[in-house]
Amino acid sequence: MENKVSQIPEFKRYYLSEFELYDGEEFITFNIVGIDAAKNEIQIAVTDRGKISVITYDLLTDKNGRLYFEYGAMFEHVHLDDFEEVA
Repeated sequence: MENKVSQIPEFKRYYLSEFELYDGEEFITFNIVGIDAAKNEIQIAVTDRGKISVITYDLLTDKNGRLYFEYGAMFEHVHLDDFEEVA
């Protein structure tokens, strides 16, 4: 299946949405900063052990049509639909 950011309805609503991932030792927090539909890329602010980095990841599509990016040495799948709006 072709990667299409346009599959995300109103992808601007994801701006600064948050997701936490436990890596076995610490929680890593992801916040969506931007999505580039033309390049199929996503910019994420990653907070890991007190360090904040803004990283660009490729957006991929799994066999179920869910958009995700891969994080870390184990290429953990982080799905966009797992992110929640921060109030």
